[in-house]
Formats: sequence, structure tokens, C-alpha cells
Amino acid sequence: MRKKTPRRTWARWALVALALVVAATLFAGVTRAWGDEDGLKAAVDPTVVRLATTTSVNDTGLLKDLVEPTYEARFPGIDLQWVSVGSGAALALGRDGNADVVVAHAPAAEKELLAQGHFTMRLPFSYNYFTVVGRRNAKKVDPARVKTATSAAQAFKRIAAWGKTLPEGRVAFVSRGDNSGTNMKEMELWKKAGVTIDPANAPKWYAATGSGMLNTLMYAAEKKAYTLTDVATWLKNKKSANLSPPLYRLLTTRKDLKNQYSVLLVNQTDHPDVNTTGAEFLAEWLVSRNGQRAIANYKMLGVTMFYPNSYAVSSSVLPDAPAPSPAP
Repeated sequence: MRKKTPRRTWARWALVALALVVAATLFAGVTRAWGDEDGLKAAVDPTVVRLATTTSVNDTGLLKDLVEPTYEARFPGIDLQWVSVGSGAALALGRDGNADVVVAHAPAAEKELLAQGHFTMRLPFSYNYFTVVGRRNAKKVDPARVKTATSAAQAFKRIAAWGKTLPEGRVAFVSRGDNSGTNMKEMELWKKAGVTIDPANAPKWYAATGSGMLNTLMYAAEKKAYTLTDVATWLKNKKSANLSPPLYRLLTTRKDLKNQYSVLLVNQTDHPDVNTTGAEFLAEWLVSRNGQRAIANYKMLGVTMFYPNSYAVSSSVLPDAPAPSPAP
């Protein structure tokens, strides 16, 4: 049996590659350290599939406990390796050919990169929900009245209104501020709420950690402020990290809190070294009947973490139907 390459080795490599991408953006003319000195791409390694995935898929255990063993049992000659980062970073790794396949939960960014040709296909395979957590007073009524909001956008509007009443030094909302899928969803909700948030000149009641979900939750708990989180990270850490109390889950399955996960295939035309075949095998399992059933049955702490919805594929990857011709 072939010896598996430690995941942490590839994780370090992927993060270094991402740093090189950033450096290339800052310094024109600097090329990515990949291939030989003549700029030729390395040959495809059919024995390894490099997956860049959003943190929540990894944090729930779905990847380690379900996807990896099932995938490697079905394709014993392929080693699935992954790095777990925010969706923005995962998409950048795929865009630049530093991953073979990407799992993300940032639909707008995914569709934009798909339209630009960096990915050849985007396949939705499951969803869950974001939630808003925040403090409650002795009467168990949250000060911004988030719990009674009929939508997340309304809740965000109330948080902003409450934040404006706070004295100097008090924080109403803590953001990840890291271009993750959660951060992108947060900015979308502020926009829907009619609230302008400029990260470079944020309101005094608004704070950003520039960090992952757990660190952001811990800072929100320290400040007794509101934040947006994926349900999985909240459930996994609310007791072990002493998050609840002071924080409590206030919003649940509102329509505008839906959190869609998709798998994206990297364009091999741009990156000939990408293991497209292995990536397609992974995508095929995620949207297959067996994969969808396994995802539906996967639970953490007795709670269903992901709801399969590969039935959305046909409406998400096919072009819009042409408009009917006007009647004569």
C-alpha cells in the first residue's frame, strides 16, 4: 500500500503558494514558483488530488469522517489531500492552479470566477444555515431585538440602530473581515439592510478580527456583541470555548441565512498540471445518490449539519433558456 503524504505538509505548501500569489500581485513581474526554470508546467500527478475547502466542511468532520474515507475506498490509487481555509482563499488557490478542486460557500464569488473561465463547472451539493449569535440581558431579551426579526436583513438593521446608541468603546457587531464565505454573506446582509459598512472606515460600534470563525466568536463573547457564524462552528465550540453564555443563538432558518456549498472544477486548459480526472471523481460522488444520502445522514452532536441539494445542479450550471420569440 502506498504511503500517504501527510496532509499538514500539503497544507503548508498550499499556504506558501497562496503567499506567493499575494506577493506576485504586489510586485509586478514576479512569477509563481511552479514548474521548471523555463516556465513549463509539471506533469499531472494522478495519484494525488489537492482539495482547497472552506473551514466549516472540515470543522464538522464531514471531510475527515465521511468524504475522505469514502473517496479513497472507491479510488484506492488516489490520495485526497486538503487545506482548510476561508472560501476566498480556497477560490484563489483554485483560480491560480494551486488546487485541483475547490469546495466553497461564496456563491457570488464562485459564479464570477466561473464566468471568467477559471473554473469549468460549479456543482451545488448541499446547504445549511448561518445564524446570528449575541448576548441577552437578565430578562433574556437581546438589546437589538434580533430574535424577533423576521429576516436576517432586518436583524442587521436593528443591530446597526442599536450600535449607534452605544457609548465610545462599546462594540455591537464583530466581523471576521477576512474575505471568507461568512464575511461575504455578512456584507451582503448589511447591503440588504440598507447599512453602509466600509471596512476601511467602519463605524465605531463595528469591529473586525481579520481571523477565523472561532477567534471571531471568542472576541464577540468577550465584547458581548453580535456576530454572524455558520451553525457548525457554533455547535462544535459553544461549550468547549465558553461561548454560551454570554452568547446565545438568536436567529435560525430564515430564508436569507441559507448557506450554499458547491464543488468547483479548476480549468485544466489554464493549468495543465491539475488532476482533473481525480477532481471529477470527487465531484461526481458529492452529487451522486449515494453521496447525497451519506451527507444527509451525517450529524454532529445529534444535529444534521448539511442538507443535500444536488437537484439544484441542472438549474445552476446550464445557461438560461432563450427568450421566446415575439408573437407575429
